[in-house]
Amino acid sequence: MEQDEAARVRALGEIAAEFDLDAIRVRTGEVEIEIVRRDPTVVAAPAPVVLAAPAAAAAPAAAAAPAPAPSESRTPPPNVRVVTAPLVGVFYRAASPGADPFVEVGSRVQAGGALCILEAMKLMNEITSDYSGTVTRILVENGELVSLGQELFWIEV
Repeated sequence: MEQDEAARVRALGEIAAEFDLDAIRVRTGEVEIEIVRRDPTVVAAPAPVVLAAPAAAAAPAAAAAPAPAPSESRTPPPNVRVVTAPLVGVFYRAASPGADPFVEVGSRVQAGGALCILEAMKLMNEITSDYSGTVTRILVENGELVSLGQELFWIEV
């Protein structure tokens, strides 16, 4: 039984890493397993957490996210505003597969201007900028699943 639960925890950790989920919780009967990935800049290595799992084995460490290159700072300068994902969804840079992206690095944006689309439950949600400025970074790839609060764009104001 313990080996079976360890395999479940390992599989959930792999799913969380594959889809870049911050947390995942599964309940089967009386057993509830919750895996929470932590920001690697805050904690040395992300580790899943198991809650309320009677006789559960120790949780294996989830795959570590690659460290940013030394030239890539994860902290924006004071004159840069960060646009984060207001919901979990699939990130799209353009309105349709053949269309030009809403913005590129170096693009000038106005407050209220479209930046991307997040698809959640078959609904296309246009994400707009709260800031006027220049896009200095696009932090996610087209078609990537993003988490709530994940950084999407850096805009220099």
